[in-house]
Amino acid sequence: MRVGYKLAAEAFGPKELVRQAIRAEEVGFDFVEISDHFHPWLDNQGHSPFAWTVLGAIAAKTERIGLATGVTCPILRYHPAIIAQAAATIAIVSDSRFTLGVGSGERLNEHVVGREFPPVRVRQRMLREALEIIRLLWRGGYHSYDGEFLTVSEARVFDLPDTLPPIAVAGGGPEAARIAAELGDGLFATDPKPDLVDRYRAAGGAGPRYAEVGIAWARDEETAARAVLDTTRWAVTGWKVMSELPNPANFAAATTTVRLEDIYDNFACGPDPARYLDAAKQYTDAGFDHLVMQNAGPDPDGFLDFYRRELDETLRTLTPKS
Repeated sequence: MRVGYKLAAEAFGPKELVRQAIRAEEVGFDFVEISDHFHPWLDNQGHSPFAWTVLGAIAAKTERIGLATGVTCPILRYHPAIIAQAAATIAIVSDSRFTLGVGSGERLNEHVVGREFPPVRVRQRMLREALEIIRLLWRGGYHSYDGEFLTVSEARVFDLPDTLPPIAVAGGGPEAARIAAELGDGLFATDPKPDLVDRYRAAGGAGPRYAEVGIAWARDEETAARAVLDTTRWAVTGWKVMSELPNPANFAAATTTVRLEDIYDNFACGPDPARYLDAAKQYTDAGFDHLVMQNAGPDPDGFLDFYRRELDETLRTLTPKS
């Protein structure tokens, strides 16, 4: 079992994210995973620094902890050739501690460059091409690629690491699970769906299975839940909503009816370690073996101390369902 810490780039500035990553290494986390956004989900989160710059700073200031994007969309806002170059560079400066997490994106971040945000079936075909391009450029030498959606013309990534970074592909349905198995090295998910893991394995996937666990630490349960309601209520809307709305104002409008009860149903809140263990167990029972603690509470340092004191050893006793 590997346990990671989510760096919420929508909620904190770049220097604070680096500081949290250093502390996450100190308290025993195996890896940190950073969101790669252009906008925050809600305006009152107040941040959205460039994830790749933050990753470089973290790599320079840590020694052991793994790094991952959670996740990058390499088809619209970025071209996959640029992501191939960026991921190779982070892998080098981190001494091969980097995992490239990729997905088909959200309108919130991808529409900003003025391109059409296509339906998910098209984005998944684009993602296949993007992964083919990244793999092609990672072979070394000059390459061209002519796809249905994406092209590369005589491109070469000059600085390649001795060990290429693994690629974890985000998936919420059968097609994404197949892409993860066929073109990725691992699966990335946000919901404890055993059928998703089953489909990934049935398609030949044998790599790590990452999942984000929604939690909120505070000294009392209600304080934790109200912090989630204030800044992270978007997380209870479901992927079909989260992938389609274009701006933080739209997420604010779409979440006006979210109640405190909805937060309790979706997040482990408060200071009781048993709640966190129960939440994590939903994911290990579904077959996930890399758990990312996504803390939406008001006190990140309080949570990091709590993790070292109450959770680290306990979470590592969980066994993913085979």
